[in-house]
Amino acid sequence: MPSAHFVFSWRSTLLFCSLLAAAGMMRAAGGGDSTPAQLDFFEKRIRPLLVDACYRCHSVGKEDPKGGLRLDSAAALLKGGENGAVISPGRPDQSRLIEAVSGKNPDLIMPPRRRLTPAQVADLTAWVADGAPWPKESPDHPMARAEESAARARRHWAFQALQQGAPPNVHSSLSSRLVQTGHQINPIDAFIEERLRSAKLSPPTMAQARSLIRRVAYDLTGLPPSPEEVEEFATDPSEAAWERWIERLLASPQYGEKWGRHWLDLVRFAETNSYETDDAKPNAWRYRDYVIRAFNNDKPYDRFVREQLAGDELSDGGTEGQIATGFYRLGIWDNDPADKELARYDQLDDLVATTSQVFLGLTVDCARCHDHKIDPILQREYYSMLAFFRNINLYSGGGPNDQIPLTGLEPEAKALAVTEPRSKSSDTFILLRGNPNTLGDRVEPGFPGVLNPPKLRVVPPSSGRSSGRRLALADWITSPDNPLAARVVANRVWQHHFGRGLVRTPNDFGLQGQPPTHPELLDWLAKDLIESGWSLKHLHRRILTSRAYRASAQPSSSALKVDPGNDLFSRFDMRRLTAEEIRDSILWVSGSGNSKMFGPGMYVTLPKEVLASQSVPGKGWGNSPPDEQSRRSIYVHVKRSLLTPVLLGFDLAETDRSTPVRFATTQPTQALGMMNGAFFNQQASRLADRSRNECGNTVSAQIRRVLHWVTGRPPSTDEVTRGVAYIADLIRDGANPSAALDSFCLLALNLNEFLYLD
Repeated sequence: MPSAHFVFSWRSTLLFCSLLAAAGMMRAAGGGDSTPAQLDFFEKRIRPLLVDACYRCHSVGKEDPKGGLRLDSAAALLKGGENGAVISPGRPDQSRLIEAVSGKNPDLIMPPRRRLTPAQVADLTAWVADGAPWPKESPDHPMARAEESAARARRHWAFQALQQGAPPNVHSSLSSRLVQTGHQINPIDAFIEERLRSAKLSPPTMAQARSLIRRVAYDLTGLPPSPEEVEEFATDPSEAAWERWIERLLASPQYGEKWGRHWLDLVRFAETNSYETDDAKPNAWRYRDYVIRAFNNDKPYDRFVREQLAGDELSDGGTEGQIATGFYRLGIWDNDPADKELARYDQLDDLVATTSQVFLGLTVDCARCHDHKIDPILQREYYSMLAFFRNINLYSGGGPNDQIPLTGLEPEAKALAVTEPRSKSSDTFILLRGNPNTLGDRVEPGFPGVLNPPKLRVVPPSSGRSSGRRLALADWITSPDNPLAARVVANRVWQHHFGRGLVRTPNDFGLQGQPPTHPELLDWLAKDLIESGWSLKHLHRRILTSRAYRASAQPSSSALKVDPGNDLFSRFDMRRLTAEEIRDSILWVSGSGNSKMFGPGMYVTLPKEVLASQSVPGKGWGNSPPDEQSRRSIYVHVKRSLLTPVLLGFDLAETDRSTPVRFATTQPTQALGMMNGAFFNQQASRLADRSRNECGNTVSAQIRRVLHWVTGRPPSTDEVTRGVAYIADLIRDGANPSAALDSFCLLALNLNEFLYLD
């Protein structure tokens, strides 16, 4: 009897426990008697917590969830992972999920990169104790759709690792001819021709030699080739000669000035603070000179990035590294904000926005007030990125934290640079709705989880002068394991050679940006860049030696029909010269150009009407000597409230935020300025003087020489005849010969052939 009684009691207890567990599992699966209050608690407290803390590793969005565990559905939760179940409904003390988040077991701590708050652990514990209720969900449930949408977002092309694909084998007649003549096919052409072949289009014909040499000279130096240089290439347009010209232009000091200007667009370079007083940023020009030298010296791009983000934290950063951190000082700054704390966070937001867009092609700044509405970037991750910059001394209006003394340069040399206090790093909190007066949870520095970053490791420099946070950020951004940095810069180099990137939204590789037209080519270029030691000049050579770059701008009728937007690169897109190229070209054609490099910016003469537009007319604008004013446009002083009209009229980059693309507009003020502006008329007169000095008083020779300088090709007999007739008509109408030639030179500088590249 005792034995039988024991067996009966054991079986009854087992049955009772099984019923309790089944009831809990039913609630967890959404099929039990969960109350509205329980489900409301789940939707408001538990599901957002799981999404925020767990889904990046344990959801349907991961092709291979960590440990085989998913936590995005009731069925997956109850199934558990490779090590079995993770919850025991009704028994939080026996649930591995609670054990992991509570931190009681040092060998099992989740999430791995940040601890949950005590309140969050308490919510999960209460939920499991209550039977882990989970509402019934169909595939059409709004939350189910949202979770699937988030999963698709994490599978977005830009968030995946760089692909290892080899260039395709192409069998076009063009490729066959190249092989037969002993030429290797540039891998870029293999990718381009494969897409053209699939669209039943033939590769475009090659551009004429004179167009090509003008195209590449502007693309690499921003200046026109001389007539003699054009004719030299026109007489020998061979592959070997083309490669020699590329090397010659890459070695030119003007290369750094041209490509440095592209970079200054991205980092919102200016030499003043904006707002009403728009005071000067002292010695900001040193950063500009650093950028020019970096391009000329082919500084590896990963080093270039690391110096700007953390040059002061590099053990071998030196003076260049200190100057490079002027990157942090380039943004706008309000010297008398109504809300100082909000102004500080606006400055930090500027750093998050610029850093994420320029180096990663991500709009992380969209998550300042809430989770990103498009990309899988959480508000918590925005503030984790902001935490990298939280401890730096921001710009303080000429105070001791703005400039640092430089060693090894001229006496008393200083530069704008970033500094960090020696004291303990400041805490960073989520700002609810972006309001600095409403603090949420504390966060630590961290990277966007969608990119599967490694565990953050911060090593403070031995000098003790900074936290080491920014160096950790820079190291991760430039790591070969980060798929974005190389993709983004490879796309930018392509953009400035072809007029648009393989991704047409170069600062936004996220879901609201445009996808790449040739994703395999973009990844191949990014991998090639990394393997070259991050050499941008290597990438230039790859692109410029391709036949795609040397394609004609004249489209075939079939290409216009099949590829109207030129997404397949069935031709080369014409482009107008940039604002700086227009001004610099006029100076060089007229013979006035001053090739002096580096040093403080110069001030061009501005009309008094322009100066009067300031609250204090003329404040902060100098008057440089004429020779200084003839320097290249990259050396024009950039005052945010007083941009140079000659440049502004032709779509100068915005200075308040990153400018990834300059869109070429066509406006009446451009033609009016070029015909009536003082600068254009002055330079036309100097061009006339140059032609008289070289050609004497023979009008036809003067006309021929002017047109050759301006167009880069020998003019036709008909063009010279019309020019002579134009001057004769002006003289007959009462103009003196000198003024008539000035007028013709002004007309020549207004030719589309001078302003556009094909």
